[in-house]
Amino acid sequence: MALKIGQSAPAWSGVNQHGEHITSAQFKGKKVILFFYPKASTPGCTVEACNFRDHYADLAAKGFEVVGVSADSVRLQSNFSTKQELNYNLIADEEKSIILAFEAWGWKKFMGKEYEGIYRHTYVIDEEGVIEQVLEKVKTKEATEQILALY
Repeated sequence: MALKIGQSAPAWSGVNQHGEHITSAQFKGKKVILFFYPKASTPGCTVEACNFRDHYADLAAKGFEVVGVSADSVRLQSNFSTKQELNYNLIADEEKSIILAFEAWGWKKFMGKEYEGIYRHTYVIDEEGVIEQVLEKVKTKEATEQILALY
């Protein structure tokens, strides 16, 4: 389950790949694409992150800020960001406080095995902090296109 359109987005705070503390309050007055991904530097997550990087100018032109969240450490987020030349914030949510608040954690299946992990969910949050769109079936190669198709 994901949060619903029309709900107020939970307030959040975390440390980005540069070791800087950032909060949802810093984005008040801006549209935010908050995307959750399972693990930095894995194939699907790299494709998705690079899709946001490659279309960042298109998103910014429409007034969007992009923020990625995973449970990786600041060091892993930094390495991922540097290697892929990512041009937006990645939050290291090792305690999973943001992940849990946005209901992006739960049981998953892969190759017949069940395990707990991060759901690949994307939220679009409006200037007032209200959830405007929820994407639960994110296509890693088309993550940006899925959002832009709605605007």
